[in-house]
Amino acid sequence: MRQEVLLAMLAKEPTHGYQLRARLRDALGPLGDAMNDGQVYVTLTRLEKAGLLAAEKTAESKVYTLTAAGHQRVAAWVAEVEWPRPDLAEFHLKLVAAAAAGLADPLTIVDTQRRELLRRLRDAQRAALAEPPRSAAALLLEGIVLRLQADLRWLEACERTWSSR
Repeated sequence: MRQEVLLAMLAKEPTHGYQLRARLRDALGPLGDAMNDGQVYVTLTRLEKAGLLAAEKTAESKVYTLTAAGHQRVAAWVAEVEWPRPDLAEFHLKLVAAAAAGLADPLTIVDTQRRELLRRLRDAQRAALAEPPRSAAALLLEGIVLRLQADLRWLEACERTWSSR
């Protein structure tokens, strides 16, 4: 899991580590069961050392708060468009965290991602048309086109879900 995911989940309010784990599990559903709790705490420690988080000790544990640098890193991550290998769970968490913390409108994030994928789809289709039929390059380009089309359909599902909230 990327560090930015944890930072974004902390953007709404200062949070205990165990509360953060619970938010991640809620957001990921059954996929959250595979999450390594120890890795969450190791990542929080790294983020604190990097100056992206501040931690205040309480009687029971630590409360983590985003620093100004942490807020900047989250804002850059929310605006980032990832492809060709988007991590669907990470993109989902980006939408959840952005909505929960008021970082950005999830529909704007979906639309930005869609525009980029449509641009890449047009480029891949043009490149595929320029290749000789049944060439190795044409086959690869066809795979890229199909992957982009599938990703675009999933973004439509994301838009339907977030529009109804």
